[in-house]
Amino acid sequence: MRTGYFEHDADIGVIGQGSSLEESFEAAARAMFAIITHIEVIQPHITVTFEFDESDPELALVIWLNQILGKARELGMVFGHFRITRQGNHWHGTVLGEKWREGLERGVEVKGATLTMLSVKQINTHWESRCVVDV
Repeated sequence: MRTGYFEHDADIGVIGQGSSLEESFEAAARAMFAIITHIEVIQPHITVTFEFDESDPELALVIWLNQILGKARELGMVFGHFRITRQGNHWHGTVLGEKWREGLERGVEVKGATLTMLSVKQINTHWESRCVVDV
């Protein structure tokens, strides 16, 4: 799995790559939270799960990223571990993290994932998921 981000004009986007569609979504979530803080130091103390239904993989990516951000804001948390599975049009996400604490450096606040430059596609043997996030 590879994560990254890109800059386009004044926008910041996230990129996730993996051997499956789900792995690319997980990598995109890691890329998004890497903008927010140093995710490598986040402790997986709290598990949060959620589900949603969506047939379009591109829209599912935006829903996935926005649900994670919403849960992080609602619970005052930051996440560093991501897992998503899909069964037909039904998606199940699990994220692990901790409450914001002293010692966690705050990076750029991400307000939400957008439809701008939204792309989910298979490239040869791997999947790539990307979109611009609102900061």
